[in-house]
Amino acid sequence: MKAAVLNSYSSQFDVEDIEIDAPRGREVMVQVRASGLCHSDLHLTAAEFEIPLPAVFGHELAGVVAELGPDCREFSPGDHVVAALIQSCGHCAPCTGGQTYRCAHPEETVRPQDGVQRLSRGRAPVFGVFGTAAFAEYALVHENQLVKVPDEIPFPQACVLGCSTITGAGAALNTAAVRAGESVVVLGTGGVGLNVISGARLAGAVQIIAVDLQASKEALARRFGATDFIHAENIDVTEAVRAVSNGGADHVFEVIGLKATSELALKLARQGGGVYMIGVHRPGRPIQIDVTPELIDRQLTVKGVFMGSTNIRRDIPMYARLYLQGRLNLDDLISKQISISEINAAYDELRNGTIARSVITSF
Repeated sequence: MKAAVLNSYSSQFDVEDIEIDAPRGREVMVQVRASGLCHSDLHLTAAEFEIPLPAVFGHELAGVVAELGPDCREFSPGDHVVAALIQSCGHCAPCTGGQTYRCAHPEETVRPQDGVQRLSRGRAPVFGVFGTAAFAEYALVHENQLVKVPDEIPFPQACVLGCSTITGAGAALNTAAVRAGESVVVLGTGGVGLNVISGARLAGAVQIIAVDLQASKEALARRFGATDFIHAENIDVTEAVRAVSNGGADHVFEVIGLKATSELALKLARQGGGVYMIGVHRPGRPIQIDVTPELIDRQLTVKGVFMGSTNIRRDIPMYARLYLQGRLNLDDLISKQISISEINAAYDELRNGTIARSVITSF
């Protein structure tokens, strides 16, 4: 099958033929019909993250169930499904308590390294990142990472549910528990940031301030529900946010993953407010927090956000229904549908911040 393979760190993807094994145990073979290009995959191609190579990335997956392992019990051939990178065993204390995103044994969803691997090339194993490996014609995924969705949802829109939407909207609805009448700041209006805006709007936030370096993002941010937009180039963002928010916001979401924007986020929250770190930071690059003036005197809460604190079996069907009801904007997330052969050019566009999401729909 065709797949986009990373053969060396920080390089481009090579589109080539690799082999995929038959499903075993609770694995599901999915014909990939749409695979979103998430910025997180781009981050993880750097050497600091130590992803085993060669590797197939891709975790925003929507497709059709093609074949089932002998122990599968939740899906049938022909089902439309969405995958997520949240790997959960289903029986540990966090899982049984509904916090599958905190699973104690995610390794149970992948094959042991001492046997036949899911993906290979010339008998040598190819690593499937996050257990999804969606930059390929087919994906072999544990059924705990899959959710059935209505056939009415187009595959490109469905695929973003599995990461961009659950991470962004989930950060607002689950992690921060934004309430009606509160104020929100979102630093970065890529795919995840736009979904934070969507989640805050669904929660009833009265003010949603989007901040981005590109002035061209304003119209898109407002379509998702932003009430204010701050073009962050060559201005004091702290002063600008405080001026429009009466001194600071109840909730501030950092969606970029940079030291400068993370430290900026601390300055934008009101006294007693919350700051939520969503963006993926490179390892070994800590941010500075002055504990007494920032955490104690201002009584700030700072939280790391993993996948929007999402239980995929509960949340993805909910977002699917909201989309079908016209209450959740997924259409404007899809900037471009591409062939797998265009993956490197599409990631260049994403790296430059000119688009929200490209989605592979042709292999």
